[in-house]
Amino acid sequence: MTRKEQKEERRNAILMTALNLFVERGYYDTKIADIAAAVPMSTGLLFHYFESKEELLLELVKMGLQGPGAIGDVPGVPPDVYLTGFLKQIFAFAKEQPWVFNMFVFMGQVRRAGMPEEARRLAQSVDAVTPTVKLIKKGQKDGVFHKGDADTMARCFWASVQGIMEQMSADKNMKTPDPEWIVSILK
Repeated sequence: MTRKEQKEERRNAILMTALNLFVERGYYDTKIADIAAAVPMSTGLLFHYFESKEELLLELVKMGLQGPGAIGDVPGVPPDVYLTGFLKQIFAFAKEQPWVFNMFVFMGQVRRAGMPEEARRLAQSVDAVTPTVKLIKKGQKDGVFHKGDADTMARCFWASVQGIMEQMSADKNMKTPDPEWIVSILK
């Protein structure tokens, strides 16, 4: 393994360790020394990778931004079929990469008041609700989804996904629910 690959591997270890500790203990109750000890490495060496705990937080948020923003309309695919397939992909990826469950929990934590403002603003910039509202309205027009306020329905849909991810983060043995169950709340 090259020196560059070793450095990247160590950087990823720091990020995944910080993610786990932030989810388990919370951002403010996790100290840089806790992260360094869990990696394991010296606190000084950790500072060669990240200048501060807030920089580490921001890097994790940037990773989280790459997730659910990909939702959208695919012409010719019914909204219920699209959402079911989208959830299947999310759940399958999360089962292969369990850190994804923690990322859902983490992003939910960072969106709350009291977190460092730049990280909070970035986390809040992820908008899966707006494209889901559009899908729900299309599904309502097509008679696939029941009538109701599409914004509220989209928020409830994503709240259920968030809750499932939180449960699966806490219980690694929990089986992935059938995405059709989740989409059925819209029908």
